[in-house]
Amino acid sequence: MRFIDTHPGLAAVELLLRVLGVPVSTYYGWRERVARPSARAVADALLLEEIVKIRAGHEFAGTYGSPRIHLELRRRGVRVSRKRVERLMRQAGLQDAFMRKGFTTGSTRQDPRHQAAPDLVCRDFSASAPNRLRVADLTRILTGQGVLWPASVRDAFSNRVVGWKTSDRADTEVVLGALEFALWSRDVRTGQLVHHSDKGCQYTAIRFTQRLADAGIAPSTGSVGDSFDNALAENLWSTIKVELVYRTTWATREEADTALFRYIDGWYNPRRIQS
Repeated sequence: MRFIDTHPGLAAVELLLRVLGVPVSTYYGWRERVARPSARAVADALLLEEIVKIRAGHEFAGTYGSPRIHLELRRRGVRVSRKRVERLMRQAGLQDAFMRKGFTTGSTRQDPRHQAAPDLVCRDFSASAPNRLRVADLTRILTGQGVLWPASVRDAFSNRVVGWKTSDRADTEVVLGALEFALWSRDVRTGQLVHHSDKGCQYTAIRFTQRLADAGIAPSTGSVGDSFDNALAENLWSTIKVELVYRTTWATREEADTALFRYIDGWYNPRRIQS
């Protein structure tokens, strides 16, 4: 019957059907079934349309892969399996953002003159409530004007960025700025919060550790050269690099700073689905 459809000019349909011994009703029934998509195909098309809308709904939503698309669909009341979402996205060529090979979040320079705080976290980044554990890290972003150094403070309970600051220098000032932002934006009760970072000289400097003490915050540092000891903080910058930095270039530090503001305060904190 496909032969008849693909060669319509050979002869009249009824004559070909008579030669092939196929009833006319059988042929037209087959044509109707082929022309009419199945209910599953229609549902898949509607679901894919919703997926495309989600990815097009925000500047950074196009970085969503199937896990977060699946969660966003559930938020909207669409009950569907994650594997089905993954299949439709794969068939449509919709790919999430991904990590580049050889990527590193930054560089840690320890100052042997500073005494680092003990590790109070021991790779357990779980928190029972907000403002119980915060993790901090410093990274670098290349611009046409030179290196921009952003520092961040992330709450382990909500995964929100509660403080951040950028500078053209990787010094104590930039990490202090991020800390002050975090103290200003969130209420911290004395003796309840642990601030965890690596042993970088910025985080072990006297001015920084004294500010933690003044705020009643317990300092904590991981080991040197082991990203797992500060994985939650480094994961933040990995995400930002993948979803923002790798997708564009900036001529100046100011452009990069504005892009970070748009991403962190306009997308990551208020809208992005967290793991």
